[in-house]
Amino acid sequence: MKRHLISAADLSRDDAVLILDTAEEMARVADRPIKKLPTLRGRTVVNLFFEDSTRTRISFEAAAKRLSADVINFSAKGSSVSKGESLKDTALTLEAMGADAVVIRHGDSGAPHRLATSGWIGGSVVNAGDGTHEHPTQALLDAFTMRRRLVGADAGAGQDLAGRRITVVGDILHSRVARSNVHLLTTLGADVTLVAPPTLVPIGVENWPCEVSYDLDAVVGTSDAVMMLRVQRERMNAAFFPTEREYARRYGLDGERMARMPEHAIVMHPGPMNRGMEITAEVADSPRCTAVEQVTNGVSIRMAVLYLLLGGNEPALTAATGTSTRTEENK
Repeated sequence: MKRHLISAADLSRDDAVLILDTAEEMARVADRPIKKLPTLRGRTVVNLFFEDSTRTRISFEAAAKRLSADVINFSAKGSSVSKGESLKDTALTLEAMGADAVVIRHGDSGAPHRLATSGWIGGSVVNAGDGTHEHPTQALLDAFTMRRRLVGADAGAGQDLAGRRITVVGDILHSRVARSNVHLLTTLGADVTLVAPPTLVPIGVENWPCEVSYDLDAVVGTSDAVMMLRVQRERMNAAFFPTEREYARRYGLDGERMARMPEHAIVMHPGPMNRGMEITAEVADSPRCTAVEQVTNGVSIRMAVLYLLLGGNEPALTAATGTSTRTEENK
């Protein structure tokens, strides 16, 4: 593993499979009565969030705490940032406090890269979402969910997603999740198709390693996984489609469209969902929808990422067991 995780494009196939395999080990911890490992005891992880978040922030916090790290939650609201403090001065403050890893979510694309390459901090930097750029751990948990559902949790170790057909539908233009998934899924061997209205397809998408379609009905019948994206109204400064009803009719996933998917195919959503717009309640609540499962898997993936970035170089549970044994012997 590299020192930082800024972009899904930075991961090789072996890097990505290593993270997925490590997450599989971490997932076993969730089945234990005591869901904690001593692996990162004495390390400090800072969650530096300049944007509102529920799933990602809590997921990173849970992951760090399950690895016994000390966690500092830093929110821009109510901090010196609201008084005009710069990212540099905030970073220098965290460095002075001895942060071993900084998990950053920022509204400006490129902020995590700036933090990682500036020399302001000596710890690892994890991108938890920057502007409309990338969200690599979301792509990793999506790939982990796909591998578990389509290949199998036990049979998936060491496997990628070669030959799988993944369709990503919705607001591609404003979606950092879509960008990270395209990079990661193609690295893992999957065939990715983006489906969206022409107004919500980014300029230069022809250079992305994927196909583009404007007709959901044309591709839904051959997809192994269909990922629905939220329409991000808060990032829109113009009318990108006529009405919500028209969008739902052409690009929403309802029971009729889901019935045309292959029997083994799954429905995914990174959340939060706009029920009735990009996805109906019938689909969201069906056994084929993995939205809640993705949240669970997010903790395992983020445990794996933190473990590998902060020095893990042997199987996680073996290392943890050895640490635990030594700890008990030293008491």
